[in-house]
This record gives sequence, structure tokens and C-alpha cells, in this order.
Amino acid sequence: MSYYGSRRKPRVLPLLSKWLVMMLVVGIIPLFPVQKLPLAWADSQITIDSHTDGQQVDSGMVTISGHYTDVYDIKLIVNGLKQLDTHMSNLSGTETGTWYAELDTSQYHGEISLVARGLNSETRYGVTTPPKSIEVDNPSVSPPLVRIDQPFDGSLVEGQIPVTLSVYAINPVQAVDVRINGGPWSAAEAVGEHYEYIWDAETAQNRTSSIEARAIDEFGNIGRSLTVYVRNGEIIQEEIILDRQDRAIWIWEKAAYNLFLNPGSRTALKAFADDTETFNSDSVTTFYLGVYPYEGVDILEEETEKVRDFIAWAHDNGYKVHACIAGGTVPPYFGALTPYHELAIREMEKVINYNLSSSAHEQFDGVNVDIEPYILPDFRLQKPSVQLQYLDIMEQLVARRDTAGIALPFGPAIPRWFDSNDPAKDITWNGETKWLSEHIQDMSDYITIMDYRDTADGSVGIIAHAQGEIDYANRIGKPNSVIIGVETLDIANSGDPESITFREEGRTYMESELDKVYAWFNGNPAFGGIAMHHYDSIRWLPSAWGPGGTKWEVTPEDVTPPTGVSIQPEAAAFDYQSINISYGRAFDDSDVEDYVIYRSTEPDFEPDASNIAGQSRNLTYKDRGLLPDTTYYYKVAAKDISGNVGPASEAASAITTGTSLRPMVINDMSIVRDGTRSKVTLKVCDYETGEEIIARVYGRFTFNGGRYVELAPDANGVLFAHSESLPAAAGEVGFWPQRVLSGDYYWASAYDHPRTVAVSWPSP
Repeated sequence: MSYYGSRRKPRVLPLLSKWLVMMLVVGIIPLFPVQKLPLAWADSQITIDSHTDGQQVDSGMVTISGHYTDVYDIKLIVNGLKQLDTHMSNLSGTETGTWYAELDTSQYHGEISLVARGLNSETRYGVTTPPKSIEVDNPSVSPPLVRIDQPFDGSLVEGQIPVTLSVYAINPVQAVDVRINGGPWSAAEAVGEHYEYIWDAETAQNRTSSIEARAIDEFGNIGRSLTVYVRNGEIIQEEIILDRQDRAIWIWEKAAYNLFLNPGSRTALKAFADDTETFNSDSVTTFYLGVYPYEGVDILEEETEKVRDFIAWAHDNGYKVHACIAGGTVPPYFGALTPYHELAIREMEKVINYNLSSSAHEQFDGVNVDIEPYILPDFRLQKPSVQLQYLDIMEQLVARRDTAGIALPFGPAIPRWFDSNDPAKDITWNGETKWLSEHIQDMSDYITIMDYRDTADGSVGIIAHAQGEIDYANRIGKPNSVIIGVETLDIANSGDPESITFREEGRTYMESELDKVYAWFNGNPAFGGIAMHHYDSIRWLPSAWGPGGTKWEVTPEDVTPPTGVSIQPEAAAFDYQSINISYGRAFDDSDVEDYVIYRSTEPDFEPDASNIAGQSRNLTYKDRGLLPDTTYYYKVAAKDISGNVGPASEAASAITTGTSLRPMVINDMSIVRDGTRSKVTLKVCDYETGEEIIARVYGRFTFNGGRYVELAPDANGVLFAHSESLPAAAGEVGFWPQRVLSGDYYWASAYDHPRTVAVSWPSP
């Protein structure tokens, strides 16, 4: 059936909401109440005040605004798929005030869901508003809705079969297509109120096939169906047998897309994975590879052959590759909530459909699912609402795999406390009351515990936190099914304590602690190995910080610089003190490590070390701490893993907007050893006059340090803070300012002198 929108103005739901209604009607998705997201902290909050819930707005740029109390770094989340930066106006130098974001509603039709999220000023944990919706009448951007009515999901087929489709569209439909097993799109024909495509199932005998459909309207809007899986002929169901994964590593999209799109990146990955000598470590055998759309590319949909090429290379070199997916949302943990389950299902179907369309040598060896529902405030505040919704989506993802009938090991990443923490334990679901970890282990083939601690022993160590899941896996008879994950990421900016990561201790200490984990669990049937988080951070983790530390280096030595960027940079002012820069990908015979951003107020400047604004792993960069009403020029060059820098791009420019606030900067910052700790001192000054001013400064220690502090004034008014205790014999510690607050001022961090400081001992 196809229909056009009437002249009336009914309340039109967006694609996701419409699909949920349709799925509820046909009984595919069970009905659960949608829980509102309360404020995370009583003393810290964000509101959306500009619109009432369900308010109709015009098509075009709409200002969404509200208030905040003791919060910083607010983002506006739109439909669980996009995050917008916000403008924040504080009151008298506090982290309390008003915020706003500009939303282009011309891209949407119907209901738009809005959630604002920031960080608590004291704890640095998330603070989230309840969701609020607005309505926009913009039918020309509304994509069609497509559903495959026959054959039924999971059915047996043979011979010539009609694939029948229902299409619901506001705008005239131009084309309706079907594709089988990831092949070419083929036109379906209108037959009465439906569309029909005749498929010869005999071309896919003795296998499972995926059927997808799409519809395109006269404005070019594309709607996609969920996948239907059917079987034809004699199909031998493969048993899922888990081999030990040891050792695994997460490779998120920033690095994964390099591996797909820049084949030279594999040289560095292989050198790193096979290196057992530098740190006396085990070789890496399993990659958890991020495949979510990144920087405008949906790798599983748009570059399928490059994925196949990478996985075939990995298999040729003895590695296994698990697709790493999350909730199909931005941020990923929204996928735990029922209104967003369809997006998570679509991510799972992409992996399944990729495998069905690829040869055995090109297929993923498993799927690692990292949704992390506990980041949502309701996980603790309205137990068990989120827990149940999370279990439901995990069950649905496994069900898609089972309906497709493929041997694809399913492995969620779960935190170490799902077996013990009050918000997680004793969850009644499907008639059984168990720890949340046990429900997950029941339905999954393996789990990867985010067992993030920096010591193996003791009641709060890695071993103790994994024991419960290991014991349960043995009770239910799942060998090799518990992978123990460890952290190397520099996480001290967040609300988490530094004790969860090996970042401060270094790789040699980490390997010694992992040896204890192996000694304890080796021989235990349930133990499947160790996974490291993650490739970007661990390959630059030295043996130890300080003059005697060893860093990993790619061999053989690479002396060839990367290419220039494939798309010249563009710059656009965000506000009075920040400019957004975007550019195209560069390529290298090894790995492109990051992009160097050069900044000047002169149009014909020569890029060098003196005018580096920053570096980025992404194809975008936000330059902050600038001066108002000033024209800035930018050039971009790629740097490879060996430090070779490619040619600089052409210049792009933008002009910051004006403000009544005065710029302030950090001056005279220094750090010294002070007994068993280190001490940082600094001054905050008016940028224009150099006059010292009173300000609140927050920051964190780096390298061997990780402590997050608020600096205090000494007897002379100089701000200072001490690190945690540091190694006595040798080491290195630095300080990195994060937030500077003072009434009528803003922090012009680009003009700090110096920007960061560090001290090492003994002196080299």
C-alpha cells in the first residue's frame, strides 16, 4: 500500500516512532513503558525551558535553550542520533547559568526528541534532562516506511516466491527496491495496494538468505525495512564453538576506519599485535573492530569490499575479527532504551547481512556488543527500568542471529559489577531472578568483563571482580566464555578514579599484573583470555614513565610521510572563542596517527612547531580559547605513526564572534618534585593587561599522575596543587589545566604560556 499525505495536519511521527507503532501493532516488539530520565544529581541539574513538550515549531533554525546549575560541557542530543555543542553563558564565573543550541529542524518531520546532557561540576559524572519533544511540519524530508510482509521472518522457502512489501509514504514514491544477500537492488512492482518482487529462491539453495527492501520518494528520501531471514533447502546448523580469544584488543572507529580505508595501517597493526619482545607480552590474536558509521562513511554499507579485504588479510595472518557494535545511537547507551531498540537491531542486522553476503574467509568471527546502559541516570534511580529494557534488546539481538541461523558468537561487554552492585543484582526478568551478569551470560556465547582495575590481587582487584562470572560460566557449562578486559585509556578527565586504568603505571607493571591473572585462571575452563582497551591508547603506553621508559615503535622504520589531506580544510566560527575545522582523510604506507592543526592570524603563514594549535585523530577539530572578533587561518597536515609529517593543506579561515567577556590566560605555570609528590603552581592573568586575577582552576596530573584537583591559593595568592604519591626511583608527571572560572572573564587557553608542564626524575 502507498499513500500520499492529506491536506489535514495530523500529528506525524518520525520514522523511528512510526516503526515502533507498526511493530507494536504486528506484535514484533513488546510494549514497555517509556521511562522519563530524571536529573542525575539533586545539586546539579539542566533544564530545557525554551519549549513545552510537544510544541509545534517552524522549519528552519530553532534555538533550544535552558538553565544549568553546577554543570559544564552541555550537549544537546537529538533523536538519539546527533549531538550538538551548546553555547553556555555562566553567571559571575560559576558553572551555573543559561545555555542554548541552534537546531536545524528543516532536516526533520514530525516529532523530534531532545535531551540535554552535561557533566557535574564536582563529580564529573553525567547529568541528563528528562526527554522533551517538539513537532515540526516538514513533509518533504519524511522518508517512506517500508515493511516486508512476506515471506515471514525465519520461514522456509523454495522455488519462485513473491516478496511482498507495504510502503507508507507522505510524498509520492519514485522507486521500491529489494535486495537479496547484499546483492544489487532490484525493482519491485506495484501490485494493488502492495509492491511485489519475484525472487527465485533456487539461486540460494541450502543456505539462509537476507531480504531487505527500500523505498525512495520524489525528494530523494530513502526508507529502509528491517531484514527478513529465510532458509532454503538442507541447512546444517553450525555449532558455535568458542576458542580461547587470548589476547584480544578493542579497535574503535578512529583506528578501524584507517585499517579499512588505508591498507598501509595494517603494517602497524601487525607489527604491534605480533610484538612479544618489547614488553614481554602475549601476542594479540583477536580484534574487536568498531564498524559504526564514522566521519560520514557507513563502512558495512558503503565499503563492503574493503571490509572483506581487511578480514581476509586478518585471517591470512592468523587473527580473528569480531565486529564491535553498540546501540546504533549517539551516544551509544541510548540503544538500551526501548524507543531506540530498532536502531540497535539495525546495527546487528548489518553485521549478520555482511556475513551472509561474504565468503567464509571474509566473515566476522563474532560480534562484541558494547551498549553500557549504566551510564543512563535511570539505571540507578529507577531500577529495574533500564535493566529490563537492556535485557530485552540483548535478547532481540541474539534472536536476530538465531533467526538468521549463522554461527556468529555473541559477546556483550559488561562492567565488573553486574554480578554484585545493588542496581544490577536480583533482576527479575522472564520469570527468573538473578544477577544482571547471569541473565547476560545465559543468553550470550561469551562476555568481556570491563574489569577495570590497576591491580590483580585483593578484594578490589581484577581477579576478585571476575571470579563470580567465571564461576557462573562453569556452572552453566560455557567454556572459554569469560574474557577479562583491562583499561589503558587516560580517563582522569572523567568522573572515574585513576585506579581503574594502567595508564599511570605503564606497560611493564600492567604485564606483571596480567601474569598474576593468567596464573590464577589458566586451566579454568571458563577463562577465555584477556582483552585490552584499546589500540589507540595502549600502543603509546610506555614500559614506564620517565627517562628509562621504553615506547613501542613500528618496525621496519618508516621514513615516508603521509599524503596531503584529500579534501581541503573548511573553518567556521562557533562562537567568540572557538572555531570548527573539517578536512579530508590522508593516506600513508603505514598508519596515519593524527592530523596536525596549524593556526595563525596571518594568511600566508608557514606552518611549523611554533604555530601548532593542536592535533586530532578525527577529520574534525574544534579550536578553543581564541580571541573574539579575530580572523584565524588554519592549515592541516597528516602525521604518521613514526612522526613523519605530510604536506600542509591550503589555508582556511574564519572570524570569531564578539563578546563582552574579557579573555584571561594561565601564566607562570611550573611543576616540581615535592617529596613523594609533585607540586604545580600557576597564575591566572588578564590577557590584555597582564594583571593577576582571582580565579578557580581545575585540572589533572598526567603520565604517572592522574589526580583531578581544584587549585588553592598559597600565602602569596599563587595557585597550587599536589599530585598523588609518585614512584620514588624514576618517573614523569605533568599537569593539564581543564577549567578556569572567573567573573566577567573567559579562558583564552590558546594563549596560555605555557600550555602544559612536566617534570621527570631522575634527570636524564
